[in-house]
Amino acid sequence: MSLFSEATTTQSAKGVSSRSAGRKAVPNKYTTVSIPQPLHQKIERLIAKKPGFKSVSDYVTYVLREVIAMHETKEVPEPFTSSDVAEIKERLKALGYL
Repeated sequence: MSLFSEATTTQSAKGVSSRSAGRKAVPNKYTTVSIPQPLHQKIERLIAKKPGFKSVSDYVTYVLREVIAMHETKEVPEPFTSSDVAEIKERLKALGYL
């Protein structure tokens, strides 16, 4: 880790960008997340083929928001209601499967 990286990490942990040294401190809205280089390269290739994302960071942010939203959803809808199941059973019975 370089000296600049250490300074950025320390300052980012406090919520202040180290790039503003000598100027008024500005709160940092972002943080750095490290991912393996091969994964980064795969994402770059993916977004090059499919437009819609400006950068790997945009793509990763989108994916993480989607994953978090899935985990925050308390009710996962059942694929079939009880009336659907009853109707399917009736059809299967009429066809001789039950």
